Amino acid sequence: MDKSIFKAYDIRGIFPEQLDGKIAEKIGQSIAQNTKAKKIVVGMDMRTSSPEIQDGLIKGITSQGTDVVKIGLVSTPMLYFASWKLDVDAGVMITASHNTAEWNGLKLCKKNAVPIGEGDGMEEIRDLALKGEFETRETVGKIETNETLKSECLDYIASFFKSGIGKKKIVIDFANSVGSLDKELFERFAGDIQATYLFEELDGSFPNHEANPLKLETLKSLQEKVVAEQADFGISYDGDADRVGFVDEKGAIVPMDFTIALLAKEVLKKYPGGKILMDIRSSNAVKEVIEEAGGTVGRCRVGHSLIKRQMRAEGAVFAGELSGHYFFEENSKAEMTTLAVVTLINLLNETGQTMSELCQDLRRYHHSGEINSDVEDKAGMMQKLKELYKDGKLDELDGIRIDFADWWFNVRPSNTEPKLRLNLEANSQQLMEQKQDELLAIIRG
Repeated sequence: MDKSIFKAYDIRGIFPEQLDGKIAEKIGQSIAQNTKAKKIVVGMDMRTSSPEIQDGLIKGITSQGTDVVKIGLVSTPMLYFASWKLDVDAGVMITASHNTAEWNGLKLCKKNAVPIGEGDGMEEIRDLALKGEFETRETVGKIETNETLKSECLDYIASFFKSGIGKKKIVIDFANSVGSLDKELFERFAGDIQATYLFEELDGSFPNHEANPLKLETLKSLQEKVVAEQADFGISYDGDADRVGFVDEKGAIVPMDFTIALLAKEVLKKYPGGKILMDIRSSNAVKEVIEEAGGTVGRCRVGHSLIKRQMRAEGAVFAGELSGHYFFEENSKAEMTTLAVVTLINLLNETGQTMSELCQDLRRYHHSGEINSDVEDKAGMMQKLKELYKDGKLDELDGIRIDFADWWFNVRPSNTEPKLRLNLEANSQQLMEQKQDELLAIIRG
């Protein structure tokens, strides 16, 4: 078994070289033995390799005497929903998220969508699987099938839609992913939502484009369709539908940190004064808008399992990450992308503003976006930056973030590559470009 398939937040490898049914069986044994779960819910995405991995995984889990609830073809948010809705102790989603067709993987959680990742059980599961020595059980776990979970999840999300206050025209790019399972929800509200769909057919080969809204080139078809249809906004799902990106009515891409602020404004109507966590790379404008809406703001590290842990520790009711993960109290502090869509529709209807008008209020500063640089000695370079910019306010929550009166920067090391990731923001375009060039000259040497 290739040790490298065990990542910080999930298990991911190329099928069948790194991950196949037999390897999934060992991982299933390891998950059952490590978690001591009596019952585990298992779902999968639409990749052609998912059924084989599902069969191996379930065989491994049940061999340890643990029961399995199969919920079949679902999105990752549906699996998280199942982890708190059903009487189970853990959950496994078979998916490689936004990765291309040759990949597959496993996302793990305990009951109530509590993540299993680095520092939360992943290392122990990895070591058990690599060792391959498992306890022998006299009885094999039972397998039951739940065919109502998907509709229950959609019923739940639909309950948050505020009907009868406006009609919105939207375009949704499902990227041939399991996100299209949520199409039924939009059709329920035909009187309030007029939806046009792109690439709605389930196809794990991703024939139209990579299912990754972070790659701006994947949004081109959506941008063109929104303008052609004169829609109010557009939506782009990733491969397992736990991330979502947006474009406004003009076809312009909505920065994902802006979406944190827009969603938070609506969330705070339900939770006045609530704690909101924003990705440390987010614009200062996000913090300001959330505070203007009456919220309390905290910064969080990058990584969904780390964010969920911090939400629980600090009692946060909502959090967002620049990669398009949005975490809702309503899904046990886990992602629920279609609830994000519904929440934005509610906000647009209640304010009467367009998406571009809502975003304009957040265009207070000038942001560089994330810039990657190859650096062998990542720790040494970050120490050098700390010394060179010691006059600023240092925050070491995730890498280093140093704030000055009119600009700030964050430098984070990659977990898997010899790279440093730079994000920078300033009060003016000129200052942003000047500081960006200055920092890149140091980082790239």
